[in-house]
Amino acid sequence: MTGEPLSFGIKTTPVHTGYEDLLRVWQEADAVPQIEHAWLWDHLLPLFGPKDGPAFEGWTLLAALAAQTRRLRVGLLVTANPIRPPAVLAKIAATTDVISGGRLVVGIGVGGTRQPAGAGGVPGDNPAVAEYAAYGLPVVSPAEGLARLDETCEVMRRLWSGEVFDFDGPHTTLRGARCFPVPVQRPGPPLLIGGWGDRTLRLVARHADLWNIPGPPHNPVEYIAERSAVLDAHCADLGRDPAAITRSVQTHVRYDDPAATRAVVRDLARIGVRHLVLNLPQPIPQGVARWLADEIIDPVLADEQVAAG
Repeated sequence: MTGEPLSFGIKTTPVHTGYEDLLRVWQEADAVPQIEHAWLWDHLLPLFGPKDGPAFEGWTLLAALAAQTRRLRVGLLVTANPIRPPAVLAKIAATTDVISGGRLVVGIGVGGTRQPAGAGGVPGDNPAVAEYAAYGLPVVSPAEGLARLDETCEVMRRLWSGEVFDFDGPHTTLRGARCFPVPVQRPGPPLLIGGWGDRTLRLVARHADLWNIPGPPHNPVEYIAERSAVLDAHCADLGRDPAAITRSVQTHVRYDDPAATRAVVRDLARIGVRHLVLNLPQPIPQGVARWLADEIIDPVLADEQVAAG
């Protein structure tokens, strides 16, 4: 266990649901102090269920929900970097931080990239292929996706500083770039990077304040611990304190078995995860925020207090 306190949030997937239902859940969470943050995802088409179902655009929805809440930190897990040019994303994020009164966390990842056949299936198994084709977006190689994410992180930080500058990168060219108003948070919103590959973790070590990875059932706790050790090594190589990067994991809630969810959360806390995102399957029941506090968060926090002596 580290000295950093546990922090709990919720994630609501904005597909096959309506705005009013999402707003209801976020406002419920905003009224429960044990829940400190709330998240959406960033996909333009449904990745499950009927293909013609509703799917909200992430940043527009995030700004709307930020305006209707008062306390929660808010963000996307995670922004798909290829969908928006870096300077445009910096401007969107700055606007959302102002709307929220300085509660934004900018979550970002490489996004969909070309995957070779034999590495997770044929290329058509990659959901980004259909999603990006539907919106006229290129699906790039993993190496290019990482290079573009590196550029985006640099561009966002510089724009949030209030600097006026030119930028010439392999994938981004800016002339007289500026971003006013700057974010409320200075020098800018915290940056969360999602992913777990070795090259992504090096970008995390270079740029991020938080690192996020999907937890069980997608990735076993032991694998997350191994990936965290890889991140530590990258930090050491770059001369950065690994403790400066908060370890964040999202895991699905089981409404029918809160004890199972508690067990996963305890295992994650044991390996040093301090930022926990509880992914809420649909349909999301009324009063879910209070239920989460009573059935999952408070019991785990009580365990932490006992362990601390």
